[in-house]
Amino acid sequence: MQVIELENQDNSENQDQNKLAVMPVGKLLMSLAMPAIAAQIVNLLYNMVDRIYIGHIPGSGSYALTGLGVTLPVITLVAAFAALVGFGGAPRAAIAMGRGDNGTAERILGCCALALLCLAGVLTVGFFVFAEPVLYAFGASSETIVYALPYLRIYVCGSVFVMITTGLNSFITSQGFATVGMRTVMIGAGLNIVLDPLFIFALGMGVRGAALATVLSQAVSAFWVLRFLTGKKTVLRIRKCDLRLSLRILGPVLALGVSPFIMQSTESLLSVCFNTSLQRYGGDLAVGAMTILASVMQVSMMPLQGLAQGMQPIASFNYGAGNMGRVRKVFLMTLGSCLGYSFLMWLLAMLIPGGLARIFSSDEATVEYAAWAMRIYMGASCIFGAQTACQQTFVALGKAAQSLFLAVLRKIVLLIPLIYILPCFLEDKVFAVFLAEPVADTLAVCSTVTLFFGTVWRIMCGKGTQEISRGSRKVR
Repeated sequence: MQVIELENQDNSENQDQNKLAVMPVGKLLMSLAMPAIAAQIVNLLYNMVDRIYIGHIPGSGSYALTGLGVTLPVITLVAAFAALVGFGGAPRAAIAMGRGDNGTAERILGCCALALLCLAGVLTVGFFVFAEPVLYAFGASSETIVYALPYLRIYVCGSVFVMITTGLNSFITSQGFATVGMRTVMIGAGLNIVLDPLFIFALGMGVRGAALATVLSQAVSAFWVLRFLTGKKTVLRIRKCDLRLSLRILGPVLALGVSPFIMQSTESLLSVCFNTSLQRYGGDLAVGAMTILASVMQVSMMPLQGLAQGMQPIASFNYGAGNMGRVRKVFLMTLGSCLGYSFLMWLLAMLIPGGLARIFSSDEATVEYAAWAMRIYMGASCIFGAQTACQQTFVALGKAAQSLFLAVLRKIVLLIPLIYILPCFLEDKVFAVFLAEPVADTLAVCSTVTLFFGTVWRIMCGKGTQEISRGSRKVR
């Protein structure tokens, strides 16, 4: 089946917008979701390739992999701040486009671009100066700090490129230019794959080479994003007159972006909680295994985020236009696809955990430990597709309060306390720490689905007309 390209250069602005309104939902979702999924998968390669190469460094690979693992909370936190602005601003801009107000959409884009640059400066200085104490607090040991510290200091010097690439790329996909958004990630990730072995092995730079390869790759991606958003092919363009920080614009953006921010920043907090608890009960081996589990879980979750990104501009645009039938239809398609994929990844984790672990390490003790832990840690991942589909639909429709509640519920209210509570009741402390994940996932999915079908689903079915009107006026 031919994939329909939204970014046909010959189409006018109105035609691009009309596709979100009139193109068959199935074809439209595929044309937007497939590039977004590809972009998410390729995006994994930025840090995933680093872990794969570093984990196979002769002699020191196990310690180096563990050292890289304790830097992940900082890397995740940088991406979370990009999501705070980008993932909060892109749906607001799409809703404005759905109302035919492209002027407001461009002002949102300009304000978000400047906010991302300001955040990047603060994060770079903060994490560079306090890198060592931060890493020790995040679970580093005397054996692993020698690998974690140089990697992190080089990586944070490229924070501005991460912020631009991640934060502004969402404005490209929200306009329907999904293939352009995919190329943003593919360009950088492809370069990273080439540079990693060159810097790590050929030039003998080790973990420093991995960090440098990632920074250079992100810089190329950032240049691509800026070139597109200031060029002639985009619908929304970054204009000098719109590069202003406005609380009136930024306030609603941050209110909506706080949900994906919490979802990603709490991944950073979770990494800290897991690493420190596992260091206490299982040592460096358990922390190294957790690095592998986090990588496998990312492979499981990122395509779900890609599906949600493909759904978002369709749902946001048609919600702004008041076409709830199309919103309902695209949600159901997204829900079914997310559940199918999450079940497939769960099945692989249950059947071949050792094979998945060997991708990241050649150390048999680490592989064996990770294989045992994977069946526990990913025990409920088969139902997580429902969590992603429902929660991201809240975001797409501008339902900031509900999406924030759900983001806080799973990680802050459930998972983090369980990491510390369960070891108090189970004899096997390490098993108890890993068990916290499936227990929290099950409770969170049940809560999310219940809230979704009790609120937003009613709106989609035409039982909340007044609420739709109020929501549209509020966005204005």
